[in-house]
Amino acid sequence: MPELPEVETVMRGLAPALLEQRIERAEAYRADLRWPLPDRFAERLQGRRVIGLTRRSKYILAALDDGWSWLIHLGMTGRFSVGARGVAAAALGRFVHRTGGEAATSDGADAPERGTHDHLLLETAGHRLLYNDVRRFGAMDLCPTAALPTHRLLAAIGPEPLSDAFGAAHLAAAFAGKTTSVKAALLDQRIVAGLGNIYVCEALWRSEISPKRAAGGLSRRRLEALAAAIRAVLEEAIEAGGSSLRDYRQADGAMGYFQHAFAVYGRAERPCLRAGCGGEVSRIVQGGRSSFYCPKCQR
Repeated sequence: MPELPEVETVMRGLAPALLEQRIERAEAYRADLRWPLPDRFAERLQGRRVIGLTRRSKYILAALDDGWSWLIHLGMTGRFSVGARGVAAAALGRFVHRTGGEAATSDGADAPERGTHDHLLLETAGHRLLYNDVRRFGAMDLCPTAALPTHRLLAAIGPEPLSDAFGAAHLAAAFAGKTTSVKAALLDQRIVAGLGNIYVCEALWRSEISPKRAAGGLSRRRLEALAAAIRAVLEEAIEAGGSSLRDYRQADGAMGYFQHAFAVYGRAERPCLRAGCGGEVSRIVQGGRSSFYCPKCQR
């Protein structure tokens, strides 16, 4: 599943095609993804102007000019393809190959050929967007913009890790008394928004904290280091366009490059990259997920 940097990259890539643009055409090719789409979903999108485009955790939020917002979660295999009308679309997102073929180009007058797993078509004045989702684990909803903070998918989410609300003080309060591992705690979206397995592993390595440590046992000094590492890892990953592990691509079709900067993720049985460490990266399973860390320098 794409993590915060990949979703942020997708959101930024959608902006030229959607932000301050009117959705001239919307067509849903099925009535559901992970859950049923809202009633008259495509009809309610068509004609609306997108006046805001933001990200909350792993969700993309498009504010519409009628006071509603379109909420998007890409799930495991969702992706957008974006192109100018008459120009082949570029894959936008992290996901698997389209099995039904790419969207055919046209001058916008005729319906484009669509792939087997294309589920939503949007057209603005100069762009065509196709949403493709092989496994249909993605989700979309419409919600009054003013009610987004209480939406069932957003209400319990913790602070954004790149916001002023996040830091050592927040982690100290959220971790207090917790005997669960720090790795599991950081993956809890109620504690911090948008973190996933890759970036938690990398942040723990940078802050020299073992993923097995109890969250409630970390000192304030170590929490300061951890909060700073989380912020730095995410900022660097966004700058690199995310991590391409399979078929993730940026808006222009280019790969993300942060995977080349991984210190521990996917590097089991390879030397630790910390200067002077001399240890070897290990892989353990926590909560059904792989954790990569160096037992020698992460304590």
